[in-house]
Parts: sequence; C-alpha cells; structure tokens
Amino acid sequence: MTAGDSPPQRGGAGPLQGDGDTDPSHDRIGYRGPTACSAAGITYRQLDYWARTGLVEPSIRPAYGSGSQRLYSFRDIVVLKIVKRLLDTGVSLQNIRTAVEHLRSFGPGDLAQMTLMSDGATVYECSSPDEVVGLLQGGQGVFGIAVGVVWKDVEGALSQLHGEHVDTGETIVGDHPGDELARRRNRAG
Repeated sequence: MTAGDSPPQRGGAGPLQGDGDTDPSHDRIGYRGPTACSAAGITYRQLDYWARTGLVEPSIRPAYGSGSQRLYSFRDIVVLKIVKRLLDTGVSLQNIRTAVEHLRSFGPGDLAQMTLMSDGATVYECSSPDEVVGLLQGGQGVFGIAVGVVWKDVEGALSQLHGEHVDTGETIVGDHPGDELARRRNRAG
C-alpha cells in the first residue's frame, strides 16, 4: 500500500498522544510569502504553485486577488519545509499530497514528536524510536524526517525574520542586530 492510496502508514500501534504546542505564540503570528520561503528553503514560485494547487495553503490568510498577501502560520511553514525535504528525496507529489493531508489531522504537539520515514514510494509515520527501528528492520525505511528537528529549524529561521500579529497586523521584527531601521519603524507605528 503506497502513500498515494492511503494516509502515511503507522510504523506501530495506537494514536499519538498530546495536542499541546510548547509555544502558544505560534498561533498568534503570521508570516508573509517571502518569509515563509526563506524559513522553509523554497522558492516563491514553489510556494505560489503549492498554494494555488492546494498542496500547502496558508491557514491564516489566503490571497484574495492581485496585490493581496498570503499569511502563513508557523505550522504551515513546518509543513512547507517537510514537503521540500520529501521532494528533494524523490517522493512523488501525489504521495506528498497524501502525506500533507494526513499531517493536517495532527495537533502541533503530535507533529513535533513524529518521524516520517519513506522508501521513496510509501511515507510512514513513526511516533517512537521502536517504530523507526521496526521499519528499518523490515527493510522499508530508506530515509527519515524528524519533524521535531524541522520544527526547531523553522523556529530558528523565523526568529531571524519578520512576522506579524494575526489580530493587529503589527510587524514583529526578527532578531537582526543590524536591522535598526525596521525597529524604529515598528516603534513609530
């Protein structure tokens, strides 16, 4: 059974536990397209294509015609980075689309504990080291993506970039020591 036919297969038994995010501010901050691209390591063309085809749509604010700005959540950017890694390792877009649909069903705490394994055809979900070992012993897994590591990578990248408060639209200036002009604009506004 491939990921194109069904959700990513579980490496072991039982649903994942926990639904908490360690940083609730992730839900209150949005990121525009160029920031999402930079944090996920993708081009704007990829971002635009994936949004238009429904692969990874911005969950905060979609584009409403010419000149409008999409606004991506932290979680959206984590998924964008996972999609990029899966594509880079040769997983088909059809299988990635199925995996993304499956990932949307999990809470942020669940995602951070998950490892995705793939043999290039099937994407497997593993929530414990035993499940990863079980896949490797069965000869199925060829590469893995520790979602928690991707999560931390995105957090680190976004801490250097600008975001905006979802409810007020106020710009949140990333931790750029040399970005004094942006800080002054933010204080003046």
